[in-house]
Parts: sequence; C-alpha cells; structure tokens
Amino acid sequence: MMKLTIGFLYGRLMNIYGDRGNVVTLAQRARWRGIEVETVTINAGDDLDPERCDVYVFGGGQDREQFVVADDLAAGTGERLKAAVEGGAAVLSVCGGYQLLGHYYRPHGHEELRGLGLIDAHTVAGDTRFIGNVALGGPLGNLIGFENHSGRTYLGSGALALGTVTKGSGNNGEDGTEGAFTGKVYGTYMHGPVLPKNPALADRILQEALERRNGPVSLPPLDDTLEVRAHESARARP
Repeated sequence: MMKLTIGFLYGRLMNIYGDRGNVVTLAQRARWRGIEVETVTINAGDDLDPERCDVYVFGGGQDREQFVVADDLAAGTGERLKAAVEGGAAVLSVCGGYQLLGHYYRPHGHEELRGLGLIDAHTVAGDTRFIGNVALGGPLGNLIGFENHSGRTYLGSGALALGTVTKGSGNNGEDGTEGAFTGKVYGTYMHGPVLPKNPALADRILQEALERRNGPVSLPPLDDTLEVRAHESARARP
C-alpha cells in the first residue's frame, strides 16, 4: 500500500480563506484510492524533517504573519524545505506562501522579506486590493478560484504561469498571468480553497507527491461529478 505524508506549513499562521481545505482535498482524494495518509502541521519553531513529507501546503496570511514566517524560514526552516524539494517533494503555495517562495516580498513601510527562490518571481505591495473570482486557462487546463490580495507578483524567465486570466486580476493586474510553477513547486493567488474546484490540478500534485517514493504512479480516475459542477458554477459567476 502506498502512503502519503502531507505537511501543512505554518498552519496556525498561514490559513486564510480556507487554505486548509487543500490539505483535506489531497488527503481525501488519496484515501479514496486506498492510499494511507498522514498529515502533519509544521508551525514556527518546529523542526522540518526534509525526508518526512511528500507534499507541503503553504497557505496565505496577512503581513504580520508573514513577518513571523519569513524569520522562521531564514532561521533554517527554509533551507530544510529546499532540501525536501530537491529530494522530490511537491509544494502548493497560496498567496502569502506563494510570495515567500519567490525571491522576496516588499511590503509597505517595511524592509524586504527574503524568500526562498524556489519560484523565479518577486512581489511588491500594491496600493489597491484585487478581490473577486478569478478564472484562467493555460498549460494545466482551466482553473478557477477566489483572489484577495494587494501584492503584485512578477515572474522571471525561470517560472511558468499557471495560465492567462480570463476573469480577475491574477499575479499583478498588468500582464494577464496567474500563479506560477517550476517543477513540482506551485504558487497561486487562488483561495477558495483552490483544489476542491480543480480536481485535475489536485491529482497532478498528488501524483507528483507520490512519485517521490514510488516511482511512476498512475492514479485511477474518480467520479468528479460534484467537483466539476462546483468548478462550472464558480466559473459562471460574475
């Protein structure tokens, strides 16, 4: 029997707008396929074992939470997370977590928060918030979610966007991109949470996580009637 271990990074601090639901979704879609699942929450000050988890979920938070998290990453957790990624672990990061996986985030009235550089991107604080439903299409298919952020993220040449927005503002409200991915590391501004309404993305991340210890994995299909209906309903909203 295959086993999946999910790490919820900074679950007490970075869990805004339902981001914990991404952990629940990955776990449930694995269990429906007979895969044993363990979930662990890794908080500031905890030791991150690079060998333990197959996938990490890194949610969003306000600037004050990001200050705490950035300090903890700089104190050693960030290097251990990078070692986990180099060892084959997958990462889904949302909003604040996405920003801290880039090179830096520059908030208003504060020095830059250094990121991990796992995604070739940087973020600066904007003067207005982007709030509302967001839809996009791109190399990972059609995706849907909800954005609420003032950060403007700009991608470098080493990152691919999750897609081009057809609704909403995306990374920065300027270039039409939303999110980014590099290898098994994904970043997005889509809350909601994002995975329940985007089952194909959930399964992509799940498959890549399982391949860390099992080699090539083929996931049997699930009945995604309700998930597809939720996706289509969200896409139809203004």
